[in-house]
This record gives sequence, structure tokens and C-alpha cells, in this order.
Amino acid sequence: MPLIEKPSVSVVIPVYNEEENLTELMTRCLSVLRTMDLPFELILVDDGSRDRSARIIEDSATANPGDVKGVFLNRNYGQHAAVMAGFGASKGGIVVTLDADLQNPPEEIPALVAAVLDGHDVVGTVRKNRQDSAFRKASSFMVNKGVQKATGVMMNDYGCMLRAYRRPIIDAILLCHERSTFIPVLANSFARNTTEIPVRHDERKKGESKYSFLKLLSLQYDLLTCMTTFPLRLLSLIGGAVSLAGMGFGFVLLVMRLIFGAAWAADGVFTLFAILFVFIGGQFLALGLLGEYIGRIYTDVRARPRYFVDRRVGWGDSP
Repeated sequence: MPLIEKPSVSVVIPVYNEEENLTELMTRCLSVLRTMDLPFELILVDDGSRDRSARIIEDSATANPGDVKGVFLNRNYGQHAAVMAGFGASKGGIVVTLDADLQNPPEEIPALVAAVLDGHDVVGTVRKNRQDSAFRKASSFMVNKGVQKATGVMMNDYGCMLRAYRRPIIDAILLCHERSTFIPVLANSFARNTTEIPVRHDERKKGESKYSFLKLLSLQYDLLTCMTTFPLRLLSLIGGAVSLAGMGFGFVLLVMRLIFGAAWAADGVFTLFAILFVFIGGQFLALGLLGEYIGRIYTDVRARPRYFVDRRVGWGDSP
């Protein structure tokens, strides 16, 4: 027996400078959702776009009252903050997230909804024949393995935005107020039953990716530090190992000096300096990592809003 009977479906899409894809995206989404025989809402969150994205969303909401809704943030806050804004505005019993670049086809939405109706709290996806650069594939592989180890949930593709959640999971996510949030990991921490299904992955045909090399590195670092304290424990282990190695090396130097005399020890001065610089670099790395965690604590303690909604359209008379 299905877990949810005749639920409504909310599709949440964060948008940032995607004017070239938006018209096709909304057309395809509406076409798919209207064939599902379920109440639905298509929520597009404009994350401070600087092109015509906001105007296109507003025009579509006017042309499709009740079906298309727009949430407009006052500036760019980042993809996950925009998704959280969409979660806060959504009302569906099933919530599906989707990127605006059309690399994940909207035609896959019914498969995710069906998996939720089969009793799963969170439905992830695995991109078949992924159309991304080698760097993005390699970084995703490392991140996925790290997340599996940290959470114990053996999903294979945490980087794909095309995912579906039951309403209780969304409500639980909205109760969490930390500023650095990786939604798939957070959702899995509340889910009892999770699954993954394969989906098609297309090449981006229009527009440019919003993730540069540096932004991808920053994302991986944010992910690692927001979900686990393992790096801090690793530093302690490395520090202990380095201390033992240093004591062993010092003992070897003492023995060699006694055997070969002071002249032999003097010849190793530059080697000692090189080793010292390595240790100093490690200390600065450790301090930087500690500072990252302390900075996140400081940000959370201030409890500032994740985002600020400038206006909404498509909700009838609601502000």
C-alpha cells in the first residue's frame, strides 16, 4: 500500500543567471507535471540573478497562475540557501529539487515521485553517462566516498540536485538553523528509508556553469567541514605520528653524532631546516582548519537569516 495517497508535488528550482534555459525548462516541467494527475506547484527561486531570469519567472507565474510560483531573493546567497527558501515556500507532500541548467531532464520527475510513493523518505539519483569534466567527476567521487564514511548512508551521487523528499524530511530540514548546510547529507540524517535511481544526464547546451574551479574546491571544503569533525581528529592522529617520528629522528641523529662525530651532524643542518619548515606548514594548516570550524561556530551563534526574500509572485493575494 503506498505511503502517501494522492499527494501534492512541489518542484523547487534554484535559478541564477539562466535566462537562456528558463523558457524551455518551465515548458518541459509543466508538461511533465500536468501528465502526472497530481496537484503540483513549480517554485522557481531567483538567487539574485543579474540577467532577465527574474522577469521570465514573473511572466511565467502570471501566465500560469497557481502552477508557477516565483521567490525572489534580494541578492545572491548560493544554491543551497536558494533551495532552503524554496523549501520554506513549498506546500507539497513530496518535494523534488532540480537544477535550472537542463542537464537533469525534468522528464525524470515521475520516476522520483513513484519511488517516494513506494515508501522511501529520500530518493537520490545516479547520473548515467555523466556529461561533466574529468575534474568534476573526480572531485565528486572523492566527496561521495567521504560522505558515505561520515554518514553511513551508502548513496553514490550526492552531487546531483535531482532528488525527492517526503514532507516530514523537509519540515525537519527547515528546523535546522546552521548556516553551512549540505542538504542531501542533512536530509539523509533524518531519513529512515533512502534509495537511489538512475537518471539521464545531458550536456549543458546553453549558458555557463556557475561553478568555477575555485568554487568547486570551496564547495568540497565546505562539505567536509559542515558534516563531520573527522578532520580535527585526523589532525590529532597526524600530530601524534609526527611527534613520534620527530623523536625517532632525533634519536637517530644523536646516535649518528656519537658514532661519526660533530662534523657529520653539521652537514645535516639544511635537512633539519627543511623538515622544520614542513612541520611549520603543517601547523599553519591545522590552525587554518581549526579557524574554519571556529568561524562556523561564530556564524551560527550570530543566528543571522540564511537569506532575505525580496518578493514572491504566484501565491494569489499573499505578500
